[in-house]
Amino acid sequence: MSEFIIRTLTRSESLSAFILKTMLSGMKYVLLFKKFTDPLFRKILKQKNCKAQIRLKDNSLAYSFIFYNNKISFGNKPINDADVSVIFRNASSAAILVTAPFDHLKQINAMKNFQIDIEGSDEYAVWFMQILGILKKVGLNPCYGTPMGRGVTRYTNNTNGGPVFVYVKDGKIIRITPIEFDEKDAKPWTIKARGKSFTPPSKGTVNPYVFGLKSLIYSPDRLLYPMKRVDFNPDGERNCKNRGTSGYERISWDEALDIVAKEIQRVKKEYGPGSIMNSCGSHHTWGNIGYWLSARNRFMNSIGSSHSSHNPDSWEGWYWGAMHHWGNSMRNGASDTYGTIEDCLKECEMIVFWSSDPETTSGVYGAFEGTLRRQWAKELGIKMVHIDPYYNHTAALMGGKWIAPRPDTGNAMSLAIAYVWITEDLYDKEYVRDRTKGFEKWKDYILGKTDGIPKNPEWQEKETNVPAKDVRALAREWGTKKTYLSPGGLVGFGGACRCATGIEWARSMVCLMAMQGLGKPGINMGCLQQGAPVDTSFYFPGYAEGGMSGDLDFTGLRISMYQRMPQLPTMNTVSQVIPRLRIPEAILYGECEGYPTDPKSIEGQFKKITYPAPGYSPAKLYYKYGGSHFGTMADSNRYARAYKSDNLEFVVNQSIWFEGEAKFADIILPACTNFERWDIGETANSGGYSHHQFIQWNHRIIAMQHKCIEPLGESKSDYQIFLELAQKLGLGAPFSEGATEMDWCRRLFNASDLPKVISWNQFVKKGYYVVPAPKEELRDPVSYRWFAEGRKKDVPELAPLPADYSEQWRYGLQTQSGRLEFESSSLKRFAPDDPERPPLPTFIPSWEGHHAKELYEKYPLNLISPHPRYSFHTMFDAKDGAVNDVKDHRVLIDGYYYWILRINSRDAQIRGIKDNDLVKIFNDRGEVICAAQVTERITPGTVHSCEGSAKYDPLGEPGNSPDRGGCINLLTPGRNIIKKSHSTASNSCLVQIEKWTGGNK
Repeated sequence: MSEFIIRTLTRSESLSAFILKTMLSGMKYVLLFKKFTDPLFRKILKQKNCKAQIRLKDNSLAYSFIFYNNKISFGNKPINDADVSVIFRNASSAAILVTAPFDHLKQINAMKNFQIDIEGSDEYAVWFMQILGILKKVGLNPCYGTPMGRGVTRYTNNTNGGPVFVYVKDGKIIRITPIEFDEKDAKPWTIKARGKSFTPPSKGTVNPYVFGLKSLIYSPDRLLYPMKRVDFNPDGERNCKNRGTSGYERISWDEALDIVAKEIQRVKKEYGPGSIMNSCGSHHTWGNIGYWLSARNRFMNSIGSSHSSHNPDSWEGWYWGAMHHWGNSMRNGASDTYGTIEDCLKECEMIVFWSSDPETTSGVYGAFEGTLRRQWAKELGIKMVHIDPYYNHTAALMGGKWIAPRPDTGNAMSLAIAYVWITEDLYDKEYVRDRTKGFEKWKDYILGKTDGIPKNPEWQEKETNVPAKDVRALAREWGTKKTYLSPGGLVGFGGACRCATGIEWARSMVCLMAMQGLGKPGINMGCLQQGAPVDTSFYFPGYAEGGMSGDLDFTGLRISMYQRMPQLPTMNTVSQVIPRLRIPEAILYGECEGYPTDPKSIEGQFKKITYPAPGYSPAKLYYKYGGSHFGTMADSNRYARAYKSDNLEFVVNQSIWFEGEAKFADIILPACTNFERWDIGETANSGGYSHHQFIQWNHRIIAMQHKCIEPLGESKSDYQIFLELAQKLGLGAPFSEGATEMDWCRRLFNASDLPKVISWNQFVKKGYYVVPAPKEELRDPVSYRWFAEGRKKDVPELAPLPADYSEQWRYGLQTQSGRLEFESSSLKRFAPDDPERPPLPTFIPSWEGHHAKELYEKYPLNLISPHPRYSFHTMFDAKDGAVNDVKDHRVLIDGYYYWILRINSRDAQIRGIKDNDLVKIFNDRGEVICAAQVTERITPGTVHSCEGSAKYDPLGEPGNSPDRGGCINLLTPGRNIIKKSHSTASNSCLVQIEKWTGGNK
């Protein structure tokens, strides 16, 4: 029927004009109805006094709306002094666009083809478009939240550590708890294995730091008002050298946005394209609208900025190394894990956790979902081995054999394991013959035929300090048991892949699994942190699928969303790229280089980035958004020094808390948390960045992220900040498309499969939906089973792309041969003689380890800095939050919460260090003051302190003095793992430690 009406309207202009006139006349009744029934609408009406009109381009038909002092009057003639005019090319196009059902795609197409235009003030245009958007929603806005009695309402929200219920009374959050399902929610799945049945509980879990969220929302470190550095004058002396030391004064939003907008316009006029640089932390508060790949990308594309290219910082060795041996570019070189929980529980006999601590990292967003499954494995008698210099939380909880190698000894142990398998006939010869390529050449290297050095357990003992007998015993047991390998807390995540030898380590992990028959029953990658039998066919977009960004270049929007949710595309005309790890060099020296992270293909990483790009300006304005680089990037004193350079003329920081890099801005824009704005998102769904990562969870939980409280102080949502700044630049209408955050949430809802199973009003009211698990016969197949059996790929992912198959589509791996390659075809094509990354995995000593003789004598301790258990990078740390009181996170000494350094008792005794002594850990790059924790959980010669401190607190000049906040990354090397990469080697770090007696020396 609607198609018939549209065809009729298109053919008859006179009928269209009649329909349009009738529709516009009827609007006044809808407006009056909304005014008397909708509190939100009344609130919006109070914001402006405005003369608006909707008219045809030839003025043959017009209708005016005059909003004044919360009253509305109407007219049916054009007005010349309208604040905003919505202009249609003709009556037929106008009638189609104002006739229900409203179609966003038709609206977008009309805007792109100039069938609709807007004249007047951008500020009024956005406001009037939001009015018109509300008119399309006939009826009351859905109520939301669940009354709990005694004035308490329960809302829902989502976090980086799991979905939560939020209890609010009198406009204040009183507690935050994990979500527990009700009797109407979908029931959990059951796995039957070895005569037992295993069923997860009907609830979600959360990471430990989520329990400190309320204290962070109400933290005294919250940024509540726009701030200007006291000695910064945009029209005079800027005093760039004082960034990080001078104070701030409160200013109005108008003044703050005016300064930022004028600076954006100034640098573009004075220097040209590329003079604006933007970057953000890897993570932000949860939600598909407010996350860092959504509204931020839309705004930055709109103004034209030099993009800060992220390095694959948690997948370094896998992306730059392992990918060349089995593909998986879509996952940064790591493995998929479909069906592996069921396969592991049914078939596996041993799990090897190698540089793997899922109880700490939780697979990025996995909370404690995998803990229960690992307990099931232990109940079934599956043996566990832990290879890590630190007796980590997973080893402590699960038990099993602990093997503690010297850090950064790369693949020495793995090569020795391969040696035992080869010499004792403990590998799968048939699989190696049929499914791999290049084994004989690798075998000759392992046996020492190519270099005269047999890679036996005795050889590796000199490198790793692990007794040869232990490695030989592990190799024999592994070679005779069906074994799962867990390299990293998530397969391919963190740990040993982030060190100078991380590329060789990750490559050797793939080679070991190739020798044992990857994909055969009980032989796979994983540690039960991923692979739950949930419904992967139910579509809901992940945060990296771009939200409202319209960005096809730097998000996953093109994968699934471009046909599902119409939106104006945003294209950044600036093609200049700055490698994130080289931002300091870009600022200080005006030049740098690197290589990109490109998930489309293996060869994408070979395209060298050169800055400045030909014809582009160096960066003069820095728009920093979200978490601090000081606590997360390598050799981060460089960033402090860069901020103080006159080469950087203006810095704006958009942040929630006054911490880290916020203290180096000229203007600070205060953002609110996701509890103070509307959003929508699914737990652990980072689709577009890491495919189907939600299979970490026992249940798929999609949450309507309720606005639980009003923004504190004058803070605003990131969307609102970008919108208001866009309005200052005349970009508000295309940025917002006239939509509010709630409107965008509904558009994402409609773009998903949710409307098939729940109405919008029901979803908003309840706040979450649990996707039912599939029937047992519809569960996803086990990863790599298809490959092991020589079949067509049958797991639910579209990668590799069709062009990356050598033979038939979906047959074979994403390598030139289609097989697991011991000798990499792609590296032979790119740089066959590169000594840092030869085509064949070999042993390459660390450039910052015990082979660096002079440096090792000066700094004899290996520092490892894994992800923290009680914080998500910098996000939940410090800020006077409850997590400070966790004794394994920070220690309170003389009124100050110090970051923790773990040191073996032998090393501590040599230095006269006791528990809770303040110590200085240092090298040529910097000095950090920490509280000592003396423990036997770390081996002699190795010290342990997590990355992720949110607090940067230099005792003297920033960038050139000791930090007592705990930014361990001041000490880690800024050098790439290899030259032909853009990578961090943060776990290759030699240091010395001594007791600290005070002062800034």
